[in-house]
Amino acid sequence: MAHTPNILQALFHLLFIYLAAGYSTLSERSLRALPGPGDDFNIKTGKLLSPILQPRVPGTPGSIAVQNHFIDFFKTTLPAWKIELQNSTSKTPATGDRDVPFVNLIISRDPPWSAPGFSSRLTLVAHYDSLSVPEGFLGAVDSAVPCAILMHVARSIDAALTAKWERMQADGIDSEFEDHQGVQIFFLDGEEAFKTWTDTDSVYGARSLAAEMESSAFAAQSTFHNALSTISLFVLLDLLGAKNPTVPSFFMTTHWAYQKMASVEKRLRSLSLFESSAKAASPKAASPSKKASSKKASPKRKTPKKASKRNDPVFLTEADKTGGRWLGGMIGDDHVPFMERGVEVLHIIPTPFPHVWHKMEDDGAHLDLPTVTDWSRLITGFTAEWMELEGFMNTTQTSSKNGRDLNADESRPTKDKSEL
Repeated sequence: MAHTPNILQALFHLLFIYLAAGYSTLSERSLRALPGPGDDFNIKTGKLLSPILQPRVPGTPGSIAVQNHFIDFFKTTLPAWKIELQNSTSKTPATGDRDVPFVNLIISRDPPWSAPGFSSRLTLVAHYDSLSVPEGFLGAVDSAVPCAILMHVARSIDAALTAKWERMQADGIDSEFEDHQGVQIFFLDGEEAFKTWTDTDSVYGARSLAAEMESSAFAAQSTFHNALSTISLFVLLDLLGAKNPTVPSFFMTTHWAYQKMASVEKRLRSLSLFESSAKAASPKAASPSKKASSKKASPKRKTPKKASKRNDPVFLTEADKTGGRWLGGMIGDDHVPFMERGVEVLHIIPTPFPHVWHKMEDDGAHLDLPTVTDWSRLITGFTAEWMELEGFMNTTQTSSKNGRDLNADESRPTKDKSEL
């Protein structure tokens, strides 16, 4: 038994190779075509972000308004996506015997030939509820921005998904062997504690949804036995939008996926496509994050002084990590009920937490908008690579911010990345 750690490392290495085989990188041309959110993330008038920047405590009119915002967006802009609501109620320490309603939104898109139980799904997740105290708390980084990012991602990959699946159908599909890979977005309710963060006063919506997905059952001949088992990777975004975030790799089993996202970040930075980079520093940037948390108890970490040749701050700081300490068990968040049931998790949350965490200053005015834009482009790029959309992204797309053709200044010939 003395060699057990080496055996486990070898098994993890084989798992990484197997999972990475279905992941393809985007070419430089496709990376340049990744759209930013532009004015849609304006904190006053942006059609994606601004409607979320309101108090949205579970069961209140603000919460219902934000639910309707999500539903209206997908119904009108992305009608090919399926919208489902998952409802539950629970008593809380703040409400005594009164049940509080929690509403999760599950928004998905699968290949058109795939029947229920036959598609795995990349699962992108954020919570949309806000703290009940202090009254009037907006929760911009926690987690209005992550929700808006996921809306942007869905819009950015929608046409490419259609093009890819239409091409596959035109080429002829062997339904027994062809790719049955879809994508789904969870907007989760009730992440925040009503009084003090405990196992029972937190992640109300996530606990309900994970249990329901586990208890579901597909037909016996299906590839997957229940809805929970269709989740190929649970990518949870939280506390994004402050300047200079540092996000560690929390789990050994998904470190390979963390490295893939870090690779997208590195390539985007090398192409000068990150607005928060040293080359394009914003004079209106917010103060850097300095304070760690108690809710999700995480240790302080230091941002590297020299993260790249241009002295850019790097978001994903542990791409080269090979061992040592994995912090996944130290942070409580919406992933926990899913992880406890065997779901693989990629947790994208800064450590230390932003200095505005759980303060009234966590509002639109304290966001670092270049950083917000960069996160939206990074998550879009990672999702496009996971869904193998190279060759299907719109490479004539213009920036939504200034209308410039993103490929107009590309003087070098395009070199496609080889499939991993």
